[in-house]
Parts: sequence; C-alpha cells; structure tokens
Amino acid sequence: MDHDKLIEDLKKQLRILITKSYKDRKSELEKDLNLFLETSKEKLERWVTLYASAALTEEEFEWLLKSQLDLLVLKALQNTGISKIRLNAIKNNIIKMILKVILEFVLPRI
Repeated sequence: MDHDKLIEDLKKQLRILITKSYKDRKSELEKDLNLFLETSKEKLERWVTLYASAALTEEEFEWLLKSQLDLLVLKALQNTGISKIRLNAIKNNIIKMILKVILEFVLPRI
C-alpha cells in the first residue's frame, strides 16, 4: 500500500475543503493541517493497514480518527480568536474528509 500517495491525497482533498469552506482562514488551516498530518502520519498508516487487512471495522477506524481530534488543535486558528464551537465544527469536517479519503483509498484494494 502506498502510504505516501494516501498522505498526498489527504493533503489535496483537505486543501480543496478549506478553499471551498474556509477560505477566510485558509493559511492558518493549511499550517495546522500540515502539522496534524505530520504528527499523525505514523498512526494513520498503521490504522489504514489494519483497516485494509480487516483487523479494524469501519466504526473502529472512525473512532480512532475521531480520537485524533485532540491532536488537531488548530493553534493558528485559535490565535485568530475563532469560537470553540466553530473550531469543533471545522475539526469534525476535517475528520470526516480524512475518513472519506482513506475509505476511498482502501476500499478498492480490499
């Protein structure tokens, strides 16, 4: 499995998401997302491998991704004074996009 391609696909899709939905916060989000992907890369690769081998269910995989919300601090956005409710909504949308991209990446291979 090409994990580097997966990470690049994630970055591409997340850039599209923030450009469409959060263009007023694009630069801050790009910084935060790159940091998140760097710090989570190893876990994401391990979880994708486990999911692809059917060692994790989709629900378990989604739960693990959601557990990463705490790592997705979005510090640059916090510094702009954005509300906690808005931050959580952005985080949830990002995690949904990550899950979608990973599932599309893995499912054709199963």
